[in-house]
Amino acid sequence: MKSFYLNNIDSSLQSYEQLIDFYYQTKNISFDTIEITLNDWFAANMSAILGGILDEIAQINEIQIKSSNEKIISILQRNSFLSGFGYETIYDINNTTIKYLKLKPSESRYFYNYIANDLLEKIALPSMSKQLKQKISESIYEIFVNAQIHSQSEYIFVCGQFFPKKHKIEFTIVDMGIGFKKNINSRFNKNMDAAKAIEWAINEGHTTKNGIPGGIGLAVLKEFILRNKGKFQIISDDGFYELGQERKSHLLSRPFPGTIVNMQFRTDDVVSYHLRSEINLSDIF
Repeated sequence: MKSFYLNNIDSSLQSYEQLIDFYYQTKNISFDTIEITLNDWFAANMSAILGGILDEIAQINEIQIKSSNEKIISILQRNSFLSGFGYETIYDINNTTIKYLKLKPSESRYFYNYIANDLLEKIALPSMSKQLKQKISESIYEIFVNAQIHSQSEYIFVCGQFFPKKHKIEFTIVDMGIGFKKNINSRFNKNMDAAKAIEWAINEGHTTKNGIPGGIGLAVLKEFILRNKGKFQIISDDGFYELGQERKSHLLSRPFPGTIVNMQFRTDDVVSYHLRSEINLSDIF
């Protein structure tokens, strides 16, 4: 048995680095038992990242997950993440979890219904305007379609969490595909590092589609996040980009083998949205 510890995992740069380090520690292990202990805190939406990593190694290893913090195990049972690791799924009496899913890229219609029904219609959510719900739905669906079109990933991993006391939703989408840097550099014969490639992708009008206008969706998402006072993070290869109260861009010590997109939306937002452009799902990225 090989034991690993993940400590205080949330949507911070340090947590992303820790999960990426875990990937490199485990990716070459074969035919063994891997025991993962979750310490202090594990944000439920980060299940999408851990799920993507474990999908790479669970085919040839037995995975065991434990924690001395019963709240961590409880919430990961309620969002169904632990159902694949020997735990029973339990009913979410608080109605704050957003179910963990492993989807094929072709299941976009199922994903869209999941966003509408599992996320935005939760009775635990405060009364949000129809327009705000629509913007959140469009934003999340847009990122899924990006992964569907560009990642060449076999699966897409998604999970979220509603934090009623903090008035926010965190939602994370992960693929284990080719990433922004390779996609953009090969399409345009460029030599951008991963952080620059991410910044390039979120500027309006930039697209990797052949002969089709694009770049509108990510630009509108960027504008929406700023007005909503939320947060938008992309981790792809060794690039890290965050848009929120401040903009951050870093090169990571090790590349992530795919792309992570994490979105944080404020649910107590009462702003009336009239954005420069509306998202057209046929013109994404």
